Amino acid sequence: MTENLRVLVISHGHPSLSLGGGEIASHNLHKGLNALAGVKSVYLARVGSPTPRHSGTALMSLRQSASDILFHSDDFDHFYLSNRNTDDIRRDLVRFVRDINPHVVHFHHILGLGLEALYAVREALPDAAIIVTFHEFLSICHHHGQMVKTRSNQLCRRASPTDCHSCFPDIAPAGFLKRERFVRSMLELADVYVSPSRFLAERYAAWGLSPDKLFVIENGLAMTEPAPPRVLPGAEQRRSRFAFFGQMTPFKGVDVLIDAVARVPERVWGEDSRLMIFGANLEFQPPEFQARMRKLIEDAGSRVRFYGSYQNSELPELMQTVDWVVVPSIWWENSPVVIQEALFHGRPLLCSNIGGMAEKVRNGQDGLHFRVGSPEDLADRFVDVLSNGQVWESLRGTMRRPLGHVDCAEQHLALYRAVLDRHAHAHDAEAGQLERA
Repeated sequence: MTENLRVLVISHGHPSLSLGGGEIASHNLHKGLNALAGVKSVYLARVGSPTPRHSGTALMSLRQSASDILFHSDDFDHFYLSNRNTDDIRRDLVRFVRDINPHVVHFHHILGLGLEALYAVREALPDAAIIVTFHEFLSICHHHGQMVKTRSNQLCRRASPTDCHSCFPDIAPAGFLKRERFVRSMLELADVYVSPSRFLAERYAAWGLSPDKLFVIENGLAMTEPAPPRVLPGAEQRRSRFAFFGQMTPFKGVDVLIDAVARVPERVWGEDSRLMIFGANLEFQPPEFQARMRKLIEDAGSRVRFYGSYQNSELPELMQTVDWVVVPSIWWENSPVVIQEALFHGRPLLCSNIGGMAEKVRNGQDGLHFRVGSPEDLADRFVDVLSNGQVWESLRGTMRRPLGHVDCAEQHLALYRAVLDRHAHAHDAEAGQLERA
Protein backbone atom coordinates (compact mmCIF):
# COMPACT_ATOMS: atom_id res chain seq x y z
CA MET A 1 0.00 0.00 0.00
CA THR A 2 1.31 3.43 -0.92
CA GLU A 3 2.50 5.61 1.96
CA ASN A 4 1.11 8.83 0.48
CA LEU A 5 -2.59 8.13 0.44
CA ARG A 6 -4.71 10.63 -1.47
CA VAL A 7 -8.30 11.03 -0.26
CA LEU A 8 -11.13 13.08 -1.74
CA VAL A 9 -13.90 13.85 0.76
CA ILE A 10 -17.14 14.97 -0.92
CA SER A 11 -19.93 16.75 0.96
CA HIS A 12 -23.31 18.29 0.12
CA GLY A 13 -22.24 21.59 1.67
CA HIS A 14 -19.34 23.44 3.24
CA PRO A 15 -19.68 24.24 6.97
CA SER A 16 -18.66 27.84 6.38
CA LEU A 17 -21.70 28.23 4.11
CA SER A 18 -24.13 25.64 5.50
CA LEU A 19 -23.79 24.78 9.17
CA GLY A 20 -25.32 21.30 9.38
CA GLY A 21 -24.23 18.14 11.15
CA GLY A 22 -23.23 16.34 7.95
CA GLU A 23 -21.16 19.29 6.76
CA ILE A 24 -19.38 19.56 10.10
CA ALA A 25 -18.73 15.80 10.29
CA SER A 26 -17.31 15.59 6.76
CA HIS A 27 -15.03 18.60 7.20
CA ASN A 28 -13.81 17.32 10.57
CA LEU A 29 -12.87 14.05 8.84
CA HIS A 30 -11.01 16.03 6.16
CA LYS A 31 -9.07 17.94 8.83
CA GLY A 32 -8.39 14.77 10.78
CA LEU A 33 -7.03 12.96 7.72
CA ASN A 34 -4.66 15.83 6.97
CA ALA A 35 -3.38 15.62 10.54
CA LEU A 36 -2.20 12.04 9.89
CA ALA A 37 1.22 11.26 8.48
CA GLY A 38 1.27 10.01 4.91
CA VAL A 39 -2.27 11.16 4.07
CA LYS A 40 -3.43 14.10 1.98
CA SER A 41 -7.11 14.98 1.87
CA VAL A 42 -8.93 17.31 -0.51
CA TYR A 43 -12.45 18.51 0.33
CA LEU A 44 -15.08 19.04 -2.38
CA ALA A 45 -18.35 20.63 -1.26
CA ARG A 46 -21.47 21.24 -3.29
CA VAL A 47 -22.78 24.80 -3.38
CA GLY A 48 -25.88 26.24 -5.02
CA SER A 49 -28.25 29.18 -5.01
CA PRO A 50 -28.03 31.86 -3.64
CA THR A 51 -24.25 31.50 -4.12
CA PRO A 52 -23.60 32.58 -7.73
CA ARG A 53 -21.63 30.47 -10.11
CA HIS A 54 -18.27 32.10 -10.89
CA SER A 55 -17.87 31.24 -14.56
CA GLY A 56 -18.43 28.55 -17.14
CA THR A 57 -17.07 25.82 -14.88
CA ALA A 58 -18.90 24.31 -11.93
CA LEU A 59 -15.65 24.24 -9.95
CA MET A 60 -15.07 27.17 -7.61
CA SER A 61 -12.45 28.18 -5.06
CA LEU A 62 -13.47 28.84 -1.46
CA ARG A 63 -10.34 30.99 -0.92
CA GLN A 64 -10.08 29.77 2.68
CA SER A 65 -7.89 26.77 1.95
CA ALA A 66 -6.19 25.37 -1.13
CA SER A 67 -7.57 21.93 -0.24
CA ASP A 68 -11.21 23.11 -0.06
CA ILE A 69 -13.00 23.25 -3.43
CA LEU A 70 -16.64 24.05 -4.26
CA PHE A 71 -18.76 22.44 -6.97
CA HIS A 72 -21.78 24.46 -8.09
CA SER A 73 -24.91 22.39 -8.66
CA ASP A 74 -28.46 23.74 -8.83
CA ASP A 75 -30.54 21.24 -10.81
CA PHE A 76 -31.36 18.47 -8.35
CA ASP A 77 -34.26 16.00 -8.48
CA HIS A 78 -35.14 15.30 -4.84
CA PHE A 79 -37.26 12.28 -5.66
CA TYR A 80 -34.59 10.31 -7.53
CA LEU A 81 -31.68 12.02 -5.72
CA SER A 82 -30.52 12.81 -9.22
CA ASN A 83 -28.58 15.65 -10.83
CA ARG A 84 -30.20 16.71 -14.09
CA ASN A 85 -27.07 18.62 -15.13
CA THR A 86 -24.90 15.67 -16.08
CA ASP A 87 -22.81 17.84 -18.44
CA ASP A 88 -21.10 19.54 -15.46
CA ILE A 89 -20.44 16.14 -13.89
CA ARG A 90 -18.95 14.67 -17.05
CA ARG A 91 -16.88 17.76 -17.85
CA ASP A 92 -15.86 19.36 -14.56
CA LEU A 93 -16.21 16.73 -11.84
CA VAL A 94 -14.61 13.94 -13.87
CA ARG A 95 -11.74 16.21 -14.94
CA PHE A 96 -11.19 17.24 -11.34
CA VAL A 97 -11.07 13.73 -9.91
CA ARG A 98 -8.79 12.53 -12.70
CA ASP A 99 -6.42 15.44 -12.05
CA ILE A 100 -6.04 14.73 -8.34
CA ASN A 101 -6.33 10.94 -8.90
CA PRO A 102 -7.30 9.98 -5.33
CA HIS A 103 -6.89 6.47 -3.99
CA VAL A 104 -10.09 6.98 -1.96
CA VAL A 105 -13.25 8.94 -2.74
CA HIS A 106 -15.47 9.34 0.31
CA PHE A 107 -18.99 10.62 -0.32
CA HIS A 108 -20.41 12.09 2.89
CA HIS A 109 -23.57 12.92 0.99
CA ILE A 110 -24.95 13.05 -2.54
CA LEU A 111 -27.65 15.65 -1.78
CA GLY A 112 -27.48 18.36 -4.43
CA LEU A 113 -24.72 16.51 -6.31
CA GLY A 114 -26.81 13.53 -7.36
CA LEU A 115 -26.12 9.83 -7.53
CA GLU A 116 -24.72 10.42 -11.01
CA ALA A 117 -21.64 11.85 -9.30
CA LEU A 118 -21.02 8.48 -7.66
CA TYR A 119 -21.46 6.72 -11.00
CA ALA A 120 -19.11 9.14 -12.77
CA VAL A 121 -16.39 8.71 -10.14
CA ARG A 122 -16.61 4.92 -10.34
CA GLU A 123 -16.32 5.05 -14.13
CA ALA A 124 -13.43 7.53 -14.06
CA LEU A 125 -11.51 5.82 -11.24
CA PRO A 126 -12.25 2.08 -11.45
CA ASP A 127 -9.44 1.21 -9.01
CA ALA A 128 -10.31 3.77 -6.35
CA ALA A 129 -11.97 2.84 -3.09
CA ILE A 130 -15.40 4.48 -2.92
CA ILE A 131 -17.05 4.98 0.48
CA VAL A 132 -20.50 6.40 1.20
CA THR A 133 -21.49 7.73 4.63
CA PHE A 134 -25.18 7.86 5.57
CA HIS A 135 -26.45 10.70 7.76
CA GLU A 136 -30.18 9.95 7.61
CA PHE A 137 -32.62 7.76 5.66
CA LEU A 138 -32.73 9.88 2.50
CA SER A 139 -32.02 6.93 0.21
CA ILE A 140 -34.92 5.02 1.79
CA CYS A 141 -37.43 7.77 2.57
CA HIS A 142 -38.72 10.56 0.32
CA HIS A 143 -40.01 12.50 3.36
CA HIS A 144 -36.74 14.40 3.86
CA GLY A 145 -35.12 11.11 4.90
CA GLN A 146 -36.87 11.29 8.29
CA MET A 147 -38.95 8.08 8.17
CA VAL A 148 -41.90 9.90 9.74
CA LYS A 149 -45.42 9.65 8.29
CA THR A 150 -46.43 12.78 6.39
CA ARG A 151 -49.99 13.04 7.73
CA SER A 152 -49.69 11.91 11.32
CA ASN A 153 -45.98 12.48 12.15
CA GLN A 154 -45.95 8.90 13.43
CA LEU A 155 -42.67 7.03 13.23
CA CYS A 156 -42.22 4.85 10.16
CA ARG A 157 -40.53 1.52 10.78
CA ARG A 158 -40.53 0.08 7.26
CA ALA A 159 -40.36 1.60 3.81
CA SER A 160 -42.12 -0.05 0.89
CA PRO A 161 -43.64 1.26 -2.35
CA THR A 162 -47.13 0.82 -0.90
CA ASP A 163 -46.33 2.48 2.43
CA CYS A 164 -44.54 5.35 0.69
CA HIS A 165 -47.51 5.85 -1.66
CA SER A 166 -49.77 6.31 1.40
CA CYS A 167 -47.53 9.21 2.48
CA PHE A 168 -47.43 10.66 -1.05
CA PRO A 169 -50.73 9.71 -2.76
CA ASP A 170 -49.80 11.61 -5.92
CA ILE A 171 -46.88 9.23 -6.54
CA ALA A 172 -47.83 5.70 -7.61
CA PRO A 173 -46.27 2.66 -5.88
CA ALA A 174 -44.56 1.86 -9.19
CA GLY A 175 -42.81 5.22 -8.97
CA PHE A 176 -41.44 4.40 -5.53
CA LEU A 177 -40.31 0.97 -6.73
CA LYS A 178 -38.46 2.61 -9.62
CA ARG A 179 -36.87 5.08 -7.20
CA GLU A 180 -35.76 2.30 -4.85
CA ARG A 181 -34.18 0.27 -7.65
CA PHE A 182 -32.37 3.28 -9.10
CA VAL A 183 -31.02 4.52 -5.75
CA ARG A 184 -29.91 1.09 -4.61
CA SER A 185 -28.21 0.29 -7.93
CA MET A 186 -26.19 3.51 -7.68
CA LEU A 187 -25.26 2.93 -4.03
CA GLU A 188 -24.08 -0.58 -4.84
CA LEU A 189 -21.26 0.98 -6.90
CA ALA A 190 -19.60 1.89 -3.60
CA ASP A 191 -17.19 -0.53 -1.93
CA VAL A 192 -18.43 0.06 1.62
CA TYR A 193 -20.84 2.22 3.59
CA VAL A 194 -20.20 4.04 6.86
CA SER A 195 -22.87 4.83 9.43
CA PRO A 196 -22.23 6.86 12.59
CA SER A 197 -24.77 4.74 14.47
CA ARG A 198 -25.64 1.05 14.67
CA PHE A 199 -29.31 1.97 14.43
CA LEU A 200 -28.92 3.61 11.02
CA ALA A 201 -26.72 0.77 9.75
CA GLU A 202 -29.32 -1.80 10.75
CA ARG A 203 -32.05 0.11 8.93
CA TYR A 204 -30.02 0.17 5.72
CA ALA A 205 -29.26 -3.53 6.04
CA ALA A 206 -32.98 -4.25 6.46
CA TRP A 207 -33.61 -2.13 3.35
CA GLY A 208 -31.38 -4.40 1.31
CA LEU A 209 -27.77 -3.22 1.44
CA SER A 210 -25.22 -5.92 2.22
CA PRO A 211 -24.49 -6.04 5.98
CA ASP A 212 -20.92 -7.05 5.11
CA LYS A 213 -20.40 -3.66 3.48
CA LEU A 214 -21.78 -1.61 6.40
CA PHE A 215 -19.36 -0.26 9.03
CA VAL A 216 -20.15 1.86 12.09
CA ILE A 217 -17.74 4.74 12.76
CA GLU A 218 -18.83 7.65 14.91
CA ASN A 219 -18.35 11.16 13.54
CA GLY A 220 -15.37 12.96 15.03
CA LEU A 221 -15.54 16.19 16.98
CA ALA A 222 -12.91 18.90 16.48
CA MET A 223 -12.77 20.82 19.75
CA THR A 224 -9.97 21.76 22.11
CA GLU A 225 -11.11 22.61 25.65
CA PRO A 226 -14.45 21.78 27.29
CA ALA A 227 -16.44 24.64 28.75
CA PRO A 228 -16.31 24.79 32.55
CA PRO A 229 -19.53 24.26 34.51
CA ARG A 230 -21.82 27.25 34.79
CA VAL A 231 -20.98 29.45 37.76
CA LEU A 232 -23.99 29.49 40.06
CA PRO A 233 -24.76 33.09 41.02
CA GLY A 234 -25.56 34.21 44.55
CA ALA A 235 -27.69 31.80 46.53
CA GLU A 236 -28.67 29.79 43.46
CA GLN A 237 -27.74 26.14 43.94
CA ARG A 238 -29.74 24.25 41.34
CA ARG A 239 -28.58 23.17 37.90
CA SER A 240 -31.69 24.63 36.30
CA ARG A 241 -30.68 26.04 32.90
CA PHE A 242 -31.85 23.89 29.98
CA ALA A 243 -30.84 24.50 26.36
CA PHE A 244 -32.03 23.53 22.91
CA PHE A 245 -29.55 23.87 20.04
CA GLY A 246 -30.74 23.37 16.47
CA GLN A 247 -33.20 24.22 13.74
CA MET A 248 -36.74 25.01 14.85
CA THR A 249 -38.48 22.47 12.62
CA PRO A 250 -41.39 20.11 13.42
CA PHE A 251 -39.02 17.13 13.29
CA LYS A 252 -36.75 18.58 15.99
CA GLY A 253 -39.56 18.48 18.56
CA VAL A 254 -39.11 22.02 19.87
CA ASP A 255 -42.90 22.27 20.25
CA VAL A 256 -42.85 19.17 22.47
CA LEU A 257 -40.11 20.81 24.53
CA ILE A 258 -41.90 24.12 25.11
CA ASP A 259 -45.15 22.29 25.88
CA ALA A 260 -43.30 20.24 28.50
CA VAL A 261 -41.79 23.32 30.13
CA ALA A 262 -45.24 24.86 30.56
CA ARG A 263 -46.45 21.71 32.34
CA VAL A 264 -43.85 21.77 35.14
CA PRO A 265 -45.50 22.92 38.41
CA GLU A 266 -44.51 26.42 39.49
CA ARG A 267 -43.28 25.17 42.87
CA VAL A 268 -40.76 22.95 41.04
CA TRP A 269 -39.79 25.31 38.23
CA GLY A 270 -39.25 28.26 40.55
CA GLU A 271 -37.65 31.58 39.65
CA ASP A 272 -34.22 30.24 38.71
CA SER A 273 -35.16 27.75 35.96
CA ARG A 274 -35.03 28.70 32.31
CA LEU A 275 -35.25 27.09 28.88
CA MET A 276 -32.80 28.73 26.49
CA ILE A 277 -33.43 28.17 22.77
CA PHE A 278 -30.56 28.66 20.36
CA GLY A 279 -32.18 28.12 16.98
CA ALA A 280 -33.60 29.78 13.93
CA ASN A 281 -35.68 29.41 10.78
CA LEU A 282 -39.07 29.18 12.49
CA GLU A 283 -40.35 31.66 9.90
CA PHE A 284 -39.67 29.12 7.14
CA GLN A 285 -41.75 26.34 8.71
CA PRO A 286 -45.35 25.38 7.76
CA PRO A 287 -47.93 27.99 8.87
CA GLU A 288 -49.77 25.55 11.15
CA PHE A 289 -46.52 24.75 12.97
CA GLN A 290 -45.74 28.44 13.38
CA ALA A 291 -49.22 29.02 14.84
CA ARG A 292 -48.79 26.12 17.28
CA MET A 293 -45.41 27.49 18.35
CA ARG A 294 -46.82 30.98 18.97
CA LYS A 295 -49.51 29.54 21.23
CA LEU A 296 -47.01 27.38 23.15
CA ILE A 297 -44.61 30.29 23.58
CA GLU A 298 -47.42 32.46 24.92
CA ASP A 299 -48.43 29.75 27.41
CA ALA A 300 -44.83 29.21 28.57
CA GLY A 301 -44.30 32.91 29.22
CA SER A 302 -41.05 33.93 30.90
CA ARG A 303 -39.90 30.33 31.31
CA VAL A 304 -38.57 30.33 27.72
CA ARG A 305 -35.95 32.66 26.23
CA PHE A 306 -35.03 32.78 22.53
CA TYR A 307 -31.49 33.65 21.50
CA GLY A 308 -31.61 33.08 17.74
CA SER A 309 -29.09 31.26 15.57
CA TYR A 310 -25.43 30.83 16.46
CA GLN A 311 -22.10 30.06 14.84
CA ASN A 312 -20.24 26.88 15.73
CA SER A 313 -17.34 28.94 17.09
CA GLU A 314 -19.73 30.41 19.70
CA LEU A 315 -20.74 27.06 21.16
CA PRO A 316 -18.17 26.78 23.99
CA GLU A 317 -19.20 30.20 25.27
CA LEU A 318 -22.89 29.33 25.03
CA MET A 319 -22.33 26.03 26.83
CA GLN A 320 -20.92 27.94 29.79
CA THR A 321 -24.38 29.46 30.35
CA VAL A 322 -26.32 26.17 30.49
CA ASP A 323 -26.48 23.03 32.63
CA TRP A 324 -28.50 20.60 30.52
CA VAL A 325 -28.97 19.99 26.78
CA VAL A 326 -32.35 18.75 25.57
CA VAL A 327 -32.74 16.77 22.31
CA PRO A 328 -36.51 16.27 21.82
CA SER A 329 -36.53 15.15 18.15
CA ILE A 330 -39.61 13.24 17.01
CA TRP A 331 -37.71 11.42 14.24
CA TRP A 332 -35.13 8.70 14.73
CA GLU A 333 -32.04 10.87 14.34
CA ASN A 334 -28.68 9.25 13.63
CA SER A 335 -25.82 10.88 15.47
CA PRO A 336 -26.76 14.49 16.22
CA VAL A 337 -23.67 16.64 16.56
CA VAL A 338 -25.31 18.44 19.48
CA ILE A 339 -25.16 15.20 21.49
CA GLN A 340 -21.42 14.92 20.90
CA GLU A 341 -20.98 18.58 21.78
CA ALA A 342 -22.93 18.18 25.01
CA LEU A 343 -20.88 15.11 25.96
CA PHE A 344 -17.63 16.94 25.23
CA HIS A 345 -18.62 19.90 27.40
CA GLY A 346 -19.97 17.71 30.18
CA ARG A 347 -23.61 18.78 29.89
CA PRO A 348 -25.97 15.90 30.71
CA LEU A 349 -28.74 15.35 28.19
CA LEU A 350 -32.49 14.84 28.22
CA CYS A 351 -33.41 13.10 24.96
CA SER A 352 -36.08 11.15 23.15
CA ASN A 353 -35.87 7.39 23.72
CA ILE A 354 -35.51 6.28 20.08
CA GLY A 355 -32.98 5.72 17.31
CA GLY A 356 -29.54 7.27 17.36
CA MET A 357 -30.43 9.45 20.36
CA ALA A 358 -31.11 6.48 22.62
CA GLU A 359 -27.96 4.82 21.32
CA LYS A 360 -25.67 7.78 21.90
CA VAL A 361 -27.12 8.88 25.26
CA ARG A 362 -27.02 6.00 27.73
CA ASN A 363 -30.00 6.36 30.02
CA GLY A 364 -28.84 7.04 33.57
CA GLN A 365 -25.19 7.51 32.49
CA ASP A 366 -24.99 10.28 29.88
CA GLY A 367 -28.45 11.69 30.53
CA LEU A 368 -32.08 10.69 30.85
CA HIS A 369 -34.53 9.42 28.26
CA PHE A 370 -38.17 10.41 27.86
CA ARG A 371 -40.90 8.97 25.67
CA VAL A 372 -40.63 10.43 22.18
CA GLY A 373 -43.25 13.07 21.41
CA SER A 374 -44.57 13.11 24.98
CA PRO A 375 -44.50 16.53 26.67
CA GLU A 376 -45.93 14.87 29.79
CA ASP A 377 -43.01 12.47 30.12
CA LEU A 378 -40.47 15.18 29.38
CA ALA A 379 -42.12 17.36 32.04
CA ASP A 380 -41.61 14.47 34.49
CA ARG A 381 -37.88 14.44 33.64
CA PHE A 382 -37.71 18.18 34.34
CA VAL A 383 -39.33 17.54 37.71
CA ASP A 384 -36.89 14.71 38.41
CA VAL A 385 -33.73 16.73 37.79
CA LEU A 386 -34.99 19.94 39.39
CA SER A 387 -36.09 18.09 42.53
CA ASN A 388 -32.87 16.12 42.98
CA GLY A 389 -29.68 18.16 42.99
CA GLN A 390 -27.50 15.03 42.91
CA VAL A 391 -28.59 13.88 39.43
CA TRP A 392 -26.50 16.40 37.51
CA GLU A 393 -23.27 15.59 39.37
CA SER A 394 -23.92 11.87 39.15
CA LEU A 395 -24.40 11.99 35.39
CA ARG A 396 -21.35 14.19 34.94
CA GLY A 397 -19.32 11.47 36.60
CA THR A 398 -20.39 8.74 34.17
CA MET A 399 -20.65 10.61 30.86
CA ARG A 400 -18.59 9.19 28.02
CA ARG A 401 -16.05 11.18 26.03
CA PRO A 402 -16.96 11.64 22.33
CA LEU A 403 -14.62 10.57 19.54
CA GLY A 404 -12.12 13.20 18.42
CA HIS A 405 -11.70 14.05 14.74
CA VAL A 406 -8.15 12.64 14.50
CA ASP A 407 -9.20 9.35 16.13
CA CYS A 408 -12.16 9.27 13.76
CA ALA A 409 -9.78 9.79 10.82
CA GLU A 410 -7.57 6.92 12.00
CA GLN A 411 -10.56 4.56 12.06
CA HIS A 412 -11.52 5.65 8.55
CA LEU A 413 -7.94 5.24 7.37
CA ALA A 414 -7.92 1.62 8.55
CA LEU A 415 -11.11 1.02 6.57
CA TYR A 416 -9.68 2.72 3.46
CA ARG A 417 -6.58 0.56 3.57
CA ALA A 418 -8.64 -2.61 4.02
CA VAL A 419 -10.70 -1.77 0.93
CA LEU A 420 -7.61 -0.92 -1.13
CA ASP A 421 -5.90 -4.13 -0.01
CA ARG A 422 -8.97 -6.06 -1.14
CA HIS A 423 -8.78 -4.32 -4.53
CA ALA A 424 -5.10 -5.24 -4.83
CA HIS A 425 -5.77 -8.91 -4.01
CA ALA A 426 -8.60 -8.98 -6.55
CA HIS A 427 -6.25 -7.57 -9.24
CA ASP A 428 -3.56 -10.12 -8.36
CA ALA A 429 -6.07 -12.97 -8.58
CA GLU A 430 -7.34 -11.69 -11.93
CA ALA A 431 -3.80 -11.39 -13.26
CA GLY A 432 -3.05 -14.95 -12.14
CA GLN A 433 -6.09 -16.26 -13.99
CA LEU A 434 -5.01 -14.46 -17.18
CA GLU A 435 -1.52 -15.98 -16.94
CA ARG A 436 -2.95 -19.47 -16.54
CA ALA A 437 -5.26 -18.92 -19.49
